[in-house]
Amino acid sequence: MLDTSGGRYENWRNSLIYNSTLIQHYSTTAGYWAGDKYFRYDSYATSLWDRYYPSAVKGIEDIIAQLNDEGNSGSEMGMARILRVFIYHRITDTHGDIPYSEAGKGYIDGVLKPKYDAQQDIYMDMLKELEEAVAQIGSSSTMGNADSMFMGDTTKWKAFGNSMMLRLAMRMTKADISSAQAWAVKAISGGTMTSNDHIAAIQHTDGPEGINKNGHGEVFDADRQARASATMMAHLADDPRKSVMFQRRSDGSQVVADLVGMPNGRTSSGYTDLNGNAVPGIGDTSIYAEPADALRRKDVPMVFQTYAEVEFLKAEAVIRGWTSGDAKAHYDAGVTAAMQMLKQIYPGTTAIPQADIDAYLAGPGAYDATKGWEMCMNEYWKATYLNHHEAWFNWRRTGYPTLTPTKHPSGVTGGKIMRRMFYPNSEASTNGDNYAAAVARQGADDVMTRVWWDK
Repeated sequence: MLDTSGGRYENWRNSLIYNSTLIQHYSTTAGYWAGDKYFRYDSYATSLWDRYYPSAVKGIEDIIAQLNDEGNSGSEMGMARILRVFIYHRITDTHGDIPYSEAGKGYIDGVLKPKYDAQQDIYMDMLKELEEAVAQIGSSSTMGNADSMFMGDTTKWKAFGNSMMLRLAMRMTKADISSAQAWAVKAISGGTMTSNDHIAAIQHTDGPEGINKNGHGEVFDADRQARASATMMAHLADDPRKSVMFQRRSDGSQVVADLVGMPNGRTSSGYTDLNGNAVPGIGDTSIYAEPADALRRKDVPMVFQTYAEVEFLKAEAVIRGWTSGDAKAHYDAGVTAAMQMLKQIYPGTTAIPQADIDAYLAGPGAYDATKGWEMCMNEYWKATYLNHHEAWFNWRRTGYPTLTPTKHPSGVTGGKIMRRMFYPNSEASTNGDNYAAAVARQGADDVMTRVWWDK
């Protein structure tokens, strides 16, 4: 679980340097923060792959093999299979076709050069795995506090499994609408998260071992370059979360009027963009907002999926006509949960009063059925702040929120937001035949090649 949450290395390079700025949660003038200028840094783009396969993947495959050897077909196996899906879903949504069915089997089966499975096949298997995993989880487990997510609570594991099923089902809406609908309905009817008590998050401490610390928190200790983007601040203009989530870099002020977002794509010196426009440099970044102290700690949870996200996806299912119900009710529940969860996840923050939540839902955040899906997905993007993987994945599926790409002349995308991360360079030499087959099937190993569900 701690390996899946990740350490400083991959959270710095993949989650923050790339994903958080690609999705315009953050902005920065630092040149090595590559995401919002679309620079290519190979070891950054492949850091999730480089860390997950030797740790989280190997670990979960070993655990499942051991449970099979022990004849464990109950709760512990079901929990392991759900965690396994989460691990692979994050890798495949980052890269596309990946080693899956043969991955992590070097010791178990002697497979040293695993094939790359097609992402469509991976998705179908992950959904099957979730359905079977939820079904085999009983009323109790032996895990207890060794389960750093739900403390052995099997009810919460079942809800997480079905909620992940809903997430993956909705991910397929562009690629396989009929399967997306069938699995979304199955997930909702099976029982998803029902409150913030069901949030799937890995608990962390500030030591003693490094792996116990929140990887984002470790990054923020070492690197204070991130600023709230102008896009993020615009979306939070009349939102009570603004003064909870951010503070001014210069003096720590959380007064709303002091919280200004920095435009994406800027550097410390000016440049001429791809359209021939002069882009001024930013010398003093201390006037802009940064993550609030309470969110930057090393002992706060690392969030995998929230109840708020589930409510927005349920609203989408109603909007699409897949389920009965009230889309506005799901939207309101999602916004309420997203605001209330901040105090639960980050105890050092100030709780948002219910009156402020009600005022937002009656005013600037009031549901408008004529643009209901866009509103739900915009709120999903806000709710997945500090889960930048998911924010980027869902934006690629939906196109929301509407983001304006930057046009730095040294970018590798022609002024477009990246659609995937490429494979490690070593794959072409160490697993060449399987790498070549994946590229032939999926398309060029390029950041603008769309994965199966994004086509």
